[in-house]
Amino acid sequence: MAAEDRRLQILKVAVSLFSQRGFVGTTTKEIAQAAGVSEAMVFRHFANKQELYSAILDHKACSGDSMNPEEMVAEALQEKDDRAVFERLALGALEHHECDPEFQRLLLHAALEGHELAQMFFEKFVRRVYELLGNYVAERQRDGAMIAMDPAIIVRAFIGMIIHHSLNNNLWDPQRRLLRISNQEAAKQFTDILLNGISRKAA
Repeated sequence: MAAEDRRLQILKVAVSLFSQRGFVGTTTKEIAQAAGVSEAMVFRHFANKQELYSAILDHKACSGDSMNPEEMVAEALQEKDDRAVFERLALGALEHHECDPEFQRLLLHAALEGHELAQMFFEKFVRRVYELLGNYVAERQRDGAMIAMDPAIIVRAFIGMIIHHSLNNNLWDPQRRLLRISNQEAAKQFTDILLNGISRKAA
């Protein structure tokens, strides 16, 4: 197997084991055994665990199925199309989580164990989304198109709907007993709630 193919194989095996057992419960020896290589081979491709963790995020960030929030809504941001900005981001996130529930479980393990990978993901992705949406909301507030409220609260409410829905679908209620709707419909409805609220306007 070519060196790059072997490296990718080890990486995928590591993600799978970390997502099932957490970081504390997974050793490099177990990763090597599952990948069918020696532990020395693992360290030949990844000098230490820190390098392996970084490689996981880099792989996700560079893979074709990775969500790129800036690219996804670039046109909508320029046109100040509020619905398109939020709905496209919501749909992209929901589709991503549905296609890669393993990575979502891995991130939960990282957060629960206080693992450095959780902070790495926060800095590489979560903070980026908060800044992107927060800056957009602030701009639309200056335009008079959105109410005066801390943009971070608006972003938190929006992301909260998406993440909770994904967690229900992937972890708690995979049979969709509580709510069975498509990702497209969920993205539309969540955006409606964010932009319009649920209270009737006084006559």
